[in-house]
Amino acid sequence: MPGISHQIKHMDTAAVAPPEGLTIRDLVSHEDRRQCVALQEATWGTGFSELVPSAILQVGPKLGGITAGAFEASGRLVGFVFGLTGVRHGSLAHWSDMLAVVPEYRGTGLGTRLKMWQRARCEELGVRVIYWTWDPLVARNSHLNLNKLGARVDEFVENMYGVSNSPQFGALPTDRFVAAWDLDPLTITRRLAARDAEAPFLGTAPLVAGGPDGTPLASFPDAPVVRVAIPADFPALLGEDPAAAAAYRRHSHAAFVHYFALRYHISSFHPAPDGGAYLLTRPLS
Repeated sequence: MPGISHQIKHMDTAAVAPPEGLTIRDLVSHEDRRQCVALQEATWGTGFSELVPSAILQVGPKLGGITAGAFEASGRLVGFVFGLTGVRHGSLAHWSDMLAVVPEYRGTGLGTRLKMWQRARCEELGVRVIYWTWDPLVARNSHLNLNKLGARVDEFVENMYGVSNSPQFGALPTDRFVAAWDLDPLTITRRLAARDAEAPFLGTAPLVAGGPDGTPLASFPDAPVVRVAIPADFPALLGEDPAAAAAYRRHSHAAFVHYFALRYHISSFHPAPDGGAYLLTRPLS
């Protein structure tokens, strides 16, 4: 896969090189944290209800949390990652709460580098799984999480954060996938190889939600593999065609609720110029 080799190895933070001219490091000063709050507002809108304030950015690392940023030589923060460490499913785990990159550095691999920095720090803490959420309709994040990092979808949560009415998500329910990133190189290698092998199913699996305007099928077929399509740029679609964006949310929601209840799982994501599609696979037993 592009961006990260299938052979993901144990790393220290010094080995996680950012794009040229940038330095990735912990947020250590009031000014660092002030810039982080400002980047959150620039990304998700002033008044964003889930904003992480400076006090939590400072306290989190005292209990195993991670607050790291990518800085230009001038000291300008151009990306950050923030998460907390605790216990999930009875084991030590890290919850990556936020990741953001300024527009001019998107597409440079900086988001991936920040995640890899976070991964290296979690390995030092003894964490074996990192969790975070993302919007199933945001194709670039689906490609990063599933195809580059080799994460899996742990669960689908309906309207996880409530209706935020933010520039990023509009006034729509905030459906989310919970990503689980197993910090075991062999597990990730096998998962990525299995996803590559699923590409031939893309043309034969029935489309159950998506289409050019989010239109669903009349009913949900009982098929071993089904397909859910998503738009190329969901945040842009919210501004350009709110009705189509709402249709994508409504119909993907119905499909995910239906198939996850039947224990289907997201087995792969296949990007395309028009957005891409998930393959959902029925369990063997």
